Amino acid sequence: MKSAVILLPGLNRDRDMIAAITKISGHAPVTVWQTDTEIPDVDLVVIPGGFSFGDYLRCGAIAARMPVMDAIRRKAEAGVRVMGVCNGFQILLEAGLLPGALMRNASLNFVCKEVKLEVVSAQTAFTSAYTDGQVIRCPVAHHDGNYFADTDTLQRLNGNGQVVFRYAEGTNPNGSVEDIAGIVNEAGNVLGMMPHPENLIEPAHGGTDGRGVFESALDLIGKAAA
Repeated sequence: MKSAVILLPGLNRDRDMIAAITKISGHAPVTVWQTDTEIPDVDLVVIPGGFSFGDYLRCGAIAARMPVMDAIRRKAEAGVRVMGVCNGFQILLEAGLLPGALMRNASLNFVCKEVKLEVVSAQTAFTSAYTDGQVIRCPVAHHDGNYFADTDTLQRLNGNGQVVFRYAEGTNPNGSVEDIAGIVNEAGNVLGMMPHPENLIEPAHGGTDGRGVFESALDLIGKAAA
């Protein structure tokens, strides 16, 4: 599958994301700049983490209004898989591609550590490499990862199977409601998650628990990278 990584001023995880996709798929993703109004024919679009526009106003608020977001929205509406990690998750929320909001961590401090994630649903385009209830390790690094949604939205998310990851075993690093760490849209082709799976894909990272997100999203389950 062909992929694209979105580039925005202030992002600092773009190279990590490009390296992860290249190592796992065997193909380097194309890069798309914030002012581009079209995205090439790809199967996966990824918005990486960092601090787009210095987190000015609100995290992701300015990035969500860049020209490239209209192109991402069209891709999502056409069924293309879209993944936002950390700041990418914040951008997808600000753009209205996912419900809810990400607020300042409950501790009011930046958190950089490893957490444990429960795979709530393995029946998504981003988690099929895992099993329901599986607990994996994953790093986090954020200041505004405290996910919040109103009661009606939470009921819909839970009822529709849109909650994909929860912080497990008491490792919630930010106070996120219901320990939510990652969600998908109703169609199941847009994922937002705070943890960084791209930073745990090979033994040099200390583990490979994050690989499954990319193997799932890139449709590589049971296939060798071409």
